[in-house]
Amino acid sequence: MSSLVILRGNSGSGKSSVAKSLQRKLGRNTLVIPQDTVRREMLWAHDGRDTPALPLLITLLEYGNAHCNYVILEGILYADWYRPLFESATDLFGDRIFAYYYDLPFEETLKRHETKKEKFEFGEAQMRSWWREKDLLDIIPEKIFRQDVSLESAVEFIFHDISAADSNGLSG
Repeated sequence: MSSLVILRGNSGSGKSSVAKSLQRKLGRNTLVIPQDTVRREMLWAHDGRDTPALPLLITLLEYGNAHCNYVILEGILYADWYRPLFESATDLFGDRIFAYYYDLPFEETLKRHETKKEKFEFGEAQMRSWWREKDLLDIIPEKIFRQDVSLESAVEFIFHDISAADSNGLSG
């Protein structure tokens, strides 16, 4: 059975970097589903309650559940707009969900954004317009990552959670 890792938080938190590193650590047959890629690149669609990305994200979760060892879903993924996605995730993966939310100050996300190759695609004004304080899920418990958690320690923390569950027969 497949396991799902959810990485959520505001723009510039570090979700994509953690997802890529975690994929390498988990090994082959680990599917990464980046919200930005699906919505902005594959569909070139606006975000919102009825974004056309929602059914595709659900389909990708279904595919990952059926064909992959691990699935990593990452993005801003507002709790209210993407509720159907999280409900589907719960139906598909049950107790094999590992969810993490980046709770960082806005200033820290700006600082991290400056280190990205996409730093010229959008700036502070857009990031501020997307900002949501503590947009936690109410249907899936999320562990909180704060600004003192490095990329490496986040990957190790998640990997440890998954390994402990695997050894207890809960996932994998």
